[in-house]
Amino acid sequence: MKKRFLFAAFLNLFLLGCSGKFLDLAPVSEASTANFYQTASDFNNALASAYASLQLNGQYGQYYAVSEIPSDDSRPVLSGSVIDQDEFDKFYLRSTNPYLNTRWADGYKGIYRTNVILSRIDAISMNADLKKQYIGESKFLRALMYFNLVRIFGDVPLIVEEIVDTEDGYLYNRTPAAEVYAQIIKDLGEAELALPATYTSSDLGRATRGAAQALLGKVYLTQHRYAEAASKLKLVVDSGIYALLPKYADVFSPANKNGKESVFEVQYKKGLSPLKGNGLGSTYAPANSGNSVIQFGGDGNNEPTADMVQAYEPGDTRKDVSLGTFYINSIGQRIDQNFIRKYDDAPTVKYDSDDNFPVLRYADVLLMYAEALNETGNVPDALTLLNMVRARAGISNKQISSKEDMRLALEQERRVELAFEGHRWFDLVRTGRALPILNAKASAIGITTKLTEKNLVFPVPQSQIDINPALIKQNEGY
Repeated sequence: MKKRFLFAAFLNLFLLGCSGKFLDLAPVSEASTANFYQTASDFNNALASAYASLQLNGQYGQYYAVSEIPSDDSRPVLSGSVIDQDEFDKFYLRSTNPYLNTRWADGYKGIYRTNVILSRIDAISMNADLKKQYIGESKFLRALMYFNLVRIFGDVPLIVEEIVDTEDGYLYNRTPAAEVYAQIIKDLGEAELALPATYTSSDLGRATRGAAQALLGKVYLTQHRYAEAASKLKLVVDSGIYALLPKYADVFSPANKNGKESVFEVQYKKGLSPLKGNGLGSTYAPANSGNSVIQFGGDGNNEPTADMVQAYEPGDTRKDVSLGTFYINSIGQRIDQNFIRKYDDAPTVKYDSDDNFPVLRYADVLLMYAEALNETGNVPDALTLLNMVRARAGISNKQISSKEDMRLALEQERRVELAFEGHRWFDLVRTGRALPILNAKASAIGITTKLTEKNLVFPVPQSQIDINPALIKQNEGY
């Protein structure tokens, strides 16, 4: 059956209104949805809306606020609403922080969209292979969204069916993180069996078998299930579908979207109305830089720290692709300013560039696989993978023989290879390195309090507690 996948860039057809009372755990008004899900085309459109939710600010639109700013890689520039981002940078988070509220709401908005598909698709007569694929895609997306939520908040309500009555939303307590992870693993295992290895060009960007395997490998790595992580990541490597592009800069060119190094990306398309382009280039370019860095100027958010600028080895070609330390203004003056340049496609208007956002790419897979191998005692093969990534960056091979030295080398390599792609904070938490590293650098990066275990998850939005105080309780220490 010929399929045409209308990317998230083109669709926001439905499922846009959700509960203002229970923050998207249940719908308030879905006037025509009962009669909408009748054909394969309807479910294709529903999937497009589920993919579209990844663009929301509380998912990947402003992912940097929870994944990069808390780390030692970047900082907010204090002005206007960025004061709220400073709470993540300095770890004085309030439960009323709007970024937390949006993170929770938009995560559950996307989960709701997948649950609607999964609750209704079995009743529809359609091509069996296509139905299997759509179920696999929905489970992959649901798993990805839950993975992000559980890493940010810890215990979260686990909802795997469509909620049709608003009042039913009040029945859900916070589910222990272990049970959430079990559901994530179940969804990804089923998605792996259901999804195709590749798509034709008209469907590029949809979740693949390799995407499910890579994300499952990352989930296992997060749980320190290293042998299982290695097994899944090996499947991605051995598939022969993916490869490192010859030049690091090519990875982030819109001309190479969904290319050989891409495992899964959030899709963006500039030039549409309403805007469906990527806004990060405009968000990250220096404030008051005019058109010197990017057309229509920038906001100066998520500024690389001096510590991050100094993290690169001499000759590392990734540095100039990932960040800048100065620009020349319109009258020829040099302005010293650290800024992210990784997403620098020329926008049609401000916040409307063609860059996709890389959720999973092959270099990440290689480094995760190396980590899993190292933790299972296979240092030599881990070293081979590490040096593959370094060779593309134009820097020399490392010689490492101990597991401990390899851990540090992989930590460093992930930092510079995956800079500003939303990995650093979660990497540090996963490896148990967040507290020692950030506490040691506290004065240099502006943290004024000693971080403890409670800082490794963020507070539940106060709005959720106020709405359902009998069941939704705050994380310890907030």
